[in-house]
Amino acid sequence: MAAQSKMTAQEVISYMESQRNEEQRQILMRFFKTAPGEYGYGDEFLGMKTPQTRTVVKLVAGDLPLSEVPALLLCKWHEVRLCGFLVLVRRFEKLATKRCENDERSIFGRDEIVKMYLQYAECANNWDLVDLSAPKILGHWILLPTHLGDKQQTIDALADSDNLWRQRMSMVCTWMTSAKGDPSWCLRYAEKHLHHPHDLMHKAVGWMLREMGKRVSMDLLRDFLRQHAHEMPRTTLRYAIEKMDEEERRYWMGKE
Repeated sequence: MAAQSKMTAQEVISYMESQRNEEQRQILMRFFKTAPGEYGYGDEFLGMKTPQTRTVVKLVAGDLPLSEVPALLLCKWHEVRLCGFLVLVRRFEKLATKRCENDERSIFGRDEIVKMYLQYAECANNWDLVDLSAPKILGHWILLPTHLGDKQQTIDALADSDNLWRQRMSMVCTWMTSAKGDPSWCLRYAEKHLHHPHDLMHKAVGWMLREMGKRVSMDLLRDFLRQHAHEMPRTTLRYAIEKMDEEERRYWMGKE
């Protein structure tokens, strides 16, 4: 696919549909749990691997108008929705460089992307769509100037919603804040979601705690574990301590 100017969402969708791979489609449908009763039930795949979708993004991100992105986010195809979210990531990152941090036009542009992301958040209806977008959009936005008001209130609204994918966004966006040295967001939402009933949130909480420990402070992670290890889902605990040595892992897993 050669790079084109002024592409439309429908042209992007048509191109991606031409890349359909039935064998890979079946693999992805099993991997992302699309059977009745599973968390991804009803999702439809073309059979494109993520690197293929990223290649499409590189070719369209510079020219696809922001107004065209919702058509990608609302598409029935999983890979097209991923393309739409990755377009938003790419556009946000261009407006979040050091030179652009305090530029008013860049602030406005970032805020527009965040508003669109939140408006269509439920289109990110599987864990990969959330994980590949929330840290680089919401997590980065938290760290930058904005005119959208209280950032914590915005993330709290996601955490307090009754939608699994919005809830996961509130947790995994803290990957970026931890990466930049601020543990407070991770600790806040780990506590909020500590007793969440879904395994996907158990994994997300443990993963973000592990990243916070690795990137900010293992002592902070240990403090959190001393308070909560006895009540944490086992999956969360296993994920959180994954990078510790074997002896320490055994110690924490032995907490009742």
